[in-house]
Amino acid sequence: MTKQTTVRLSDDLAAQAEIVARTEGVSVNQLITSALEEEIKRVIADKEFTNRVQALVARDKAILDRLAQ
Repeated sequence: MTKQTTVRLSDDLAAQAEIVARTEGVSVNQLITSALEEEIKRVIADKEFTNRVQALVARDKAILDRLAQ
């Protein structure tokens, strides 16, 4: 399943993305998707990020537990 979303790009960034995508022989959609996948891999490998995620999950769980009482 896929989800459609809108990404607002400045005219300059959109033009650059179109040139890079055309040169690489892919769509702008694929270029953005690939870049996002790579960024997510990079962030997940960051220990500080995973610590922040764990803290957010713990906080959210505490809030949900209070609401469920």
